[in-house]
Amino acid sequence: MGQAIIENPILNSPFREPGCHFRFDDQGITNEVVDRRRSSGYFIPIAQPKKRGRQLQFETEWTRDRYKESEFINNVRRRVGMWRQGGHVGVTGVTSRLLSYWADREREKPLFFCQIEAVETAIYMAEVARRYGDAWIENDLRAANDSSNPGLPRLALKMATGSGKTVVMAMLISWQALNKLEDRQDPRFSDAFLIVTPGITIRDRLRVLLPTDPENYYRQRDVLPADLLEQLAQARILVTNYHAFLPRERSDAARLTKVILTKGDDSPFRETPGQVVRRVCRDLAGKKNIVVINDEAHHCYRRKPDGDAESLSIDERSEAEKRDKEARVWLSGLESVRNKIGVKAIYDLSATPFFLKGSGYPEGTLFPWVVSDFSLVDAIESGIVKVPRVPVADDSMRGDQPTYRDLWLRIRADLPRKGRKTEALSGAPKLPAELQGALHSLYGNYEQAFKRWEQNAEAHARGLTPPVFVVV
Repeated sequence: MGQAIIENPILNSPFREPGCHFRFDDQGITNEVVDRRRSSGYFIPIAQPKKRGRQLQFETEWTRDRYKESEFINNVRRRVGMWRQGGHVGVTGVTSRLLSYWADREREKPLFFCQIEAVETAIYMAEVARRYGDAWIENDLRAANDSSNPGLPRLALKMATGSGKTVVMAMLISWQALNKLEDRQDPRFSDAFLIVTPGITIRDRLRVLLPTDPENYYRQRDVLPADLLEQLAQARILVTNYHAFLPRERSDAARLTKVILTKGDDSPFRETPGQVVRRVCRDLAGKKNIVVINDEAHHCYRRKPDGDAESLSIDERSEAEKRDKEARVWLSGLESVRNKIGVKAIYDLSATPFFLKGSGYPEGTLFPWVVSDFSLVDAIESGIVKVPRVPVADDSMRGDQPTYRDLWLRIRADLPRKGRKTEALSGAPKLPAELQGALHSLYGNYEQAFKRWEQNAEAHARGLTPPVFVVV
């Protein structure tokens, strides 16, 4: 199979709607440029590689025959685009001011198009769609949630890692809160927000969404002018991780005593769902009908109850059970919040909102409640994220594909499994031969780039940063 060499994959401005893209064909991506925006879609994963004799056989993955277009997302995108071109009609005065501020081409810190489009989509659905003949969007979304998230008003915004999801959260909070503060009677908006993350590291990183934080994004990323930022301080914003929804023990009684007294029934010594909500949402000061924002929301789904049984390895089954257990805590917590204080809307943000193996859904299927999509390939072609490099000088073909393709699958079985946290490492690292070859190939590519920089007098005069080779 021939491989397309694309020296510079950047085709579009990060601040404008993409106008062209590299075409995929039956062999994968090509260097042929198509003069229109890429439609939203995703690639259906290939089956696990099978051994034939002692040789692994692989197939290419990003090929046209595996591509599935996201019809719902593309239809929503088309309607939002027409609304944008028509001047964002039909919105409140507050929303109109925010959209103008974010799209101002004279901004010192311009926002990415994908950030604005994600928020535009949420705005269109809340303020405009039903009034302009697009009630089908809400109806289709409700049907998707009824099948996967009964009773939870979820919508997902798919954005590539590195394209600025946290800024989008700040924009969503600003739009919702300032509209509610302007008109307390408007049922479409809320000024109370629960932001749920998959762990404490991300939770702590999202402190920038608190208007009182010295490093808040509303000021740092110029999401709001000073007068509106002062108003935003009246909103209630709580950032937590989903583990906070785990019921806690309410008594210091001995464990054996609790077992004897409960006789296996629900424990009176453990928090009820309502008590969990009161504890977790204490800082929301009794607010009702709040907005929930799920960060890295690809963690947050339940297994399909009537899904087809899948043949899973021990490791795959263990991983699926772990994900399911975590999702039960997360979703049960959101359901308790809905039952106790009410939920206006749930915005999921993720780069990879896909069902995984063992979920009961076809592996790699996009969540049906995704309404907006800016993929990794789109982000690369817009110059938003770092450009990935792959080893190209691969002369160690095995079977139909190069060794360096799907490298992890080739080397993982020979890597140590136990004692990595406790055994001291000594001597030079012993890397698998395939991994050494890949690193040498990548380094050779880097070495050429460094020499080009070294011989560029203009680069030295302008103080341009040299290329750096980093291995993680």
